[in-house]
Amino acid sequence: MSQPSTSNNGFSRRRFMAGTVSAAAAPLLASTARAEAPVIPQTKLRQPVVTSLRINEQPYELSLDTRTSLLDALRDHAGLTGTKKGCDHGQCGACTVLVDGKRVLSCLSFAVMNEGKDITTVEGLASSDGKLHPMQQAFIDHDAFQCGYCTPGQILSAIGCVNEGHTESENDIREYMSGNICRCAAYPNIVAAILQARDETKGA
Repeated sequence: MSQPSTSNNGFSRRRFMAGTVSAAAAPLLASTARAEAPVIPQTKLRQPVVTSLRINEQPYELSLDTRTSLLDALRDHAGLTGTKKGCDHGQCGACTVLVDGKRVLSCLSFAVMNEGKDITTVEGLASSDGKLHPMQQAFIDHDAFQCGYCTPGQILSAIGCVNEGHTESENDIREYMSGNICRCAAYPNIVAAILQARDETKGA
């Protein structure tokens, strides 16, 4: 009987064929093993959660993705569109609201971070009888707006600025209101409005 042919390095044709078949079958075996492995359901990490917010002295129960910004919660879920979305990067101030009396850029704050806090938007400034907040009235008196898009954020920021004690001079107002951009350049009128409403706002 003839012996199988072998190459100079001792590698036989039979051994070569066996190795080829094994290599071809390996992916099929692995695929079968994966198919037979038990399927473990993944936890749905982005399920909405019920978030309790107190906005303009009214309670809101909102079902929100935990990544929802306070700005989007106010506009898209609470229906309070007075708060404007400008740059959405915390650079223009159009989305400014008050949280526990302090200025907050709502586009940079998650809604869930503000649970249990008092949030004030421009819709909550006027009294129940329709009388405007002193700062709102001052902006009207001094024509401190043109297109009006930045005005809600300007007014809320101005109230926060007064609360912080940064309105003792025109230079203070310009410095501490510099985070609120007015592309219509109504800055002199804004300063005049804040000076007018400063004392009344402290008691409001």
